[in-house]
Amino acid sequence: MAKISSEKTTVELMINLYCRKKHDQKSLCIECKALKNYAMKRLEKCPFGDEKPACKDCKIHCYQAEQREQIRQIMRFSGPRMLIYYPIEYLRHKIKMRIQ
Repeated sequence: MAKISSEKTTVELMINLYCRKKHDQKSLCIECKALKNYAMKRLEKCPFGDEKPACKDCKIHCYQAEQREQIRQIMRFSGPRMLIYYPIEYLRHKIKMRIQ
């Protein structure tokens, strides 16, 4: 389950960055903490395991509509900023996306 673990790390970093910059929080606000917990549970239950495709390419939508929109906003905001704040994780993620 190395891929799931890596996905969890990436999602967590993106949510943390988003909350820190958009909600001006040093630690996660209640809304972001709830989304993070939701995302972690969804990743743990992913039926594809380490064969998991990128969420945008997946045939199964694990997230409910509201959470899907929240995570889209977070990824749209945090994705480009990952290069500045988490360059190694950003490069790992980009490499994985090209391999798929």
